[in-house]
Amino acid sequence: MTTEATVGTSTWVRRFHPAERAAHRLVCFPHAGGAASYYFPVSRTLAPDVDVLAIQYPGRQDRRHEPCIDNIPELADALVEEVLPWFDRPVTFFGHSMGASLAFEVANRLEARGTVLHGLFASGRRAPSTVRDERVHLLDDDGLITDISRLSGTDTQVLGDPEILRMILPAIRADYRAAETYRYTPGPRLSCPLFALTGDQDAQVTVEEAQAWENHTSGPFDLRVFPGGHFYLNDQAAGVMAAIRTHLS
Repeated sequence: MTTEATVGTSTWVRRFHPAERAAHRLVCFPHAGGAASYYFPVSRTLAPDVDVLAIQYPGRQDRRHEPCIDNIPELADALVEEVLPWFDRPVTFFGHSMGASLAFEVANRLEARGTVLHGLFASGRRAPSTVRDERVHLLDDDGLITDISRLSGTDTQVLGDPEILRMILPAIRADYRAAETYRYTPGPRLSCPLFALTGDQDAQVTVEEAQAWENHTSGPFDLRVFPGGHFYLNDQAAGVMAAIRTHLS
């Protein structure tokens, strides 16, 4: 990791481009199999106007020797204490895929303790109140790799390197298990603005499932549908950044 990337970091929270004078913070939660580094371009683009933090889950990259956590509630419980110290200014969460479910659960725990987000962006993930019976995490390694390739969420060079694959597959499987076994426990709605983002060709999320996020906040809600599949944001980064900047302004 570069010297720049180590400034203001912790085991869970990475701060690639510290922006001490920024009026807002954006905390980014990676997708299943993803890492904090996925959001390095977001941090680079929004700094110095926004102080961007990225969450690093155990079991990957520099945390690869730590046990993976394979359920959303336990991840959320651990992250509440990690993000609380960063609420010295307004904080917005951005989560993609599994990261959206996790961001939502952390937001719920924070509100229960009296800390309210400035906003929540739920990207590429159906609303917590919608359920699918998914069992990809139970497939063998070849089946798991096939699904990863289908979603185009992992570098194709990584998929073609058996040694790297052996290193990252346990973390990917744990994340898939966390995402697929997650079940929402009904409770109070969030009070912050909530923005659902999705791709119009995403096989993992229908527009109706994304729209259902509206039922999880008493605050303002907006749905944005972009061209693309599950990782639409790779090609639609400018539009996603514009939506974030509009909210923060």
